[in-house]
Amino acid sequence: MTSIQWSDGAPIYRQLKDRVIAMMLDGLLKPGDALPSVRQVAAEYQLNPITVSRAYQELADEALVEKRRGLGMFVTEEASKKLLGSERERFLHEEWPAVAERIERLGLSLEELLQSKGKK
Repeated sequence: MTSIQWSDGAPIYRQLKDRVIAMMLDGLLKPGDALPSVRQVAAEYQLNPITVSRAYQELADEALVEKRRGLGMFVTEEASKKLLGSERERFLHEEWPAVAERIERLGLSLEELLQSKGKK
């Protein structure tokens, strides 16, 4: 995992879970890949192991990772498809309405938005 800045806006276990999900969506964690151990993550980011376990448990509850006795946690084969569908759904229902409203409020055209995509 890469360097993480924790914010006060959400519980740390949720932020860690979101970071693992982002790594899956970005292809950094692929189906069959092992997650770093709870102890390793806890030590690296100075977290309580219970915090890391809670994040991992939520990922397991959502069938994004699976526990393999004595081996650790591994990304499931269907994780990518599940995530892409659920993240798209979440974006369209939770994030997009606010973005669309702001675009409209600013009077931006589709052409302006597409042109700005290439500029950073």
